[in-house]
Amino acid sequence: MKLRTQFAALSVISLLTSASAQAEAARVSLRDWTWPPAIVCALMLTAALYSTGLAKMFRHGADRKLHVQPMVCFAVGWASLVIALDSPIHELGEQLFWVHMTQHEILMLVSAPLLVLSRPLVPFLWALPDSIRMKVVGVGRNRIVSSSWRLVSGPFAAWLLSALALWMWHAPALFDGTLHSEWIHAAQHSTFFLTALLFWWPLANRQFVLGYGGALVYVFTTALHTSILGALLTFAPRAWYASYLTSAPEWGISALEDQQIGGLIMWIPAGTLLLIVSLVLLVKWLKASDTRWQYTRMAALAHHSKGAGE
Repeated sequence: MKLRTQFAALSVISLLTSASAQAEAARVSLRDWTWPPAIVCALMLTAALYSTGLAKMFRHGADRKLHVQPMVCFAVGWASLVIALDSPIHELGEQLFWVHMTQHEILMLVSAPLLVLSRPLVPFLWALPDSIRMKVVGVGRNRIVSSSWRLVSGPFAAWLLSALALWMWHAPALFDGTLHSEWIHAAQHSTFFLTALLFWWPLANRQFVLGYGGALVYVFTTALHTSILGALLTFAPRAWYASYLTSAPEWGISALEDQQIGGLIMWIPAGTLLLIVSLVLLVKWLKASDTRWQYTRMAALAHHSKGAGE
């Protein structure tokens, strides 16, 4: 922990130094919001479906089943997608590795869990015309479709797919490819986001198949392997990604320093968030165990009292 703190302090100092040296460039870049048509259309479509579905649910008297928390989760999760994909973060990520890393962490650790917690599928279905909604429900109930979904969204598959996506896309050849091809870049972001949705699904699903013990292992092992990747990036003797060798120095830092900051972002803030989730699960597990123990003790006392009375 002391070593992490020292590296974090050095990173902050480096950032402050580069910020003062590149203030004018930063001001220009921070005004560069990008609005790719495909992303804008997808975001607007999901917002329209969600709001339309909620309105129809209210009109049909389903408002008793609605809660404020899922709505807030959807709104914040949707806004975080706008920030990650349309704000200057997107453009700056092609110049600085640590900004690119921040973008990925927003997608995987902010947007994905909030959208899963918002449970948007019900409002989405309500937004559809009745005939189409019944067809969609029918497809979802198809044995092949439902079995495939259970397989892909199961804890083991979800954990493995998210881990493979993270490590695969940080291979130098693939990561550099994202900076030279919009299609590869879109594939990377889509893979990160979709596998993150799968990762968080078993934890937020009402049918909590993992149990608190399994969920604790599920999250902790993810924190462990992401921290390992972050540490590898931080302590690497040279920069992994050739594309940042020329762009990072324009911001007053070397490509290796840029990579070290990105590694720290994955290692400390992201790892800490996952550890917090692990601690929450641990506390809930202990409370559930205590409740079961008290119930068992009370049942034993009641049985003993009944036997003594007879």
